[in-house]
Amino acid sequence: MCSEGLRERYVNPYTDFAFKLLFGTDLNKEILIGFLNALFDGKQVIEDVTYLNTEHLGSKETDRRAVFDVYCENEKGEKILIEMQRGEQQFFKDRSIYYATYPIREQAIKGEIWDYELKAVYVIGILNFALDDVSSSSFRHEVKLMDTTTHEVFFDKLTFVYLEMPKFHKTEQELDTLFDKWMFVLKNLARLMERPTALQERVFNRLFEAAEIAQFSKENLYAYEESLKVYRDWNNVIDTAIQKGIAKGMEEGLVKGMEEGIAKGMEKGIAEGEWMKAQTIAGNLKNAGLSIAEIAKVTGLSEDEINSL
Repeated sequence: MCSEGLRERYVNPYTDFAFKLLFGTDLNKEILIGFLNALFDGKQVIEDVTYLNTEHLGSKETDRRAVFDVYCENEKGEKILIEMQRGEQQFFKDRSIYYATYPIREQAIKGEIWDYELKAVYVIGILNFALDDVSSSSFRHEVKLMDTTTHEVFFDKLTFVYLEMPKFHKTEQELDTLFDKWMFVLKNLARLMERPTALQERVFNRLFEAAEIAQFSKENLYAYEESLKVYRDWNNVIDTAIQKGIAKGMEEGLVKGMEEGIAKGMEKGIAEGEWMKAQTIAGNLKNAGLSIAEIAKVTGLSEDEINSL
């Protein structure tokens, strides 16, 4: 039974617990396979996946540890790494490339002659933010090693797919492809109270069953609540940082504006003071009988200004 603190019918897939429950367990393998086949859109068809250890150490004890959200291989031995990135990270691209080195290095055959042939590696990043350095309005980015002269794929066994969730804006009535439907579910699942009419494919049967909070065991409900708390705390931290940044920027802008205003005011005041001083001198010289041309030369005023005195 759902606790009083939870009013949603379905889990929030951006929480660590929910994402791994839906995509990282043998019980829900069908969900992961359905998502990946929709993502690849016929470029390859996955029949089965085997979940692999998500925690990885380097070749030495001093190497940094890497923990993946979901890590598996398909029936052809190709490695698939999936990361749900909940908040913006300055070097997210760097991290995803660093993570890709693990499934690459693990393919080395130890103690035998190895010709360096690799199985394909796919790194999929589901991002709950928009990438700052990507100007395209597209929410899906597929990245491979490319020859910059010919613009042809140079190596097709390493693929990065980034999904910028904030850029996906389709409504239920606008869902054209199966992949659109998956994106819609990922973005809106926690807000849904009923299964959308457009999502009638069999794979979604399992997803909505697994995602229904009311069906959780007491242990799973507690784990989800804790994960949801961490997610909300994280969002609060991000929101607070953003608001502080805006406030600081406004404050600095105000101070800078005041400083610039004072400086301009002083500059203007000095200029006006010099002009008044020049007028006084010009008037005295005019009364003394000097010519207009001579007075203009001494004071820097124009002849029209001197004549008006």
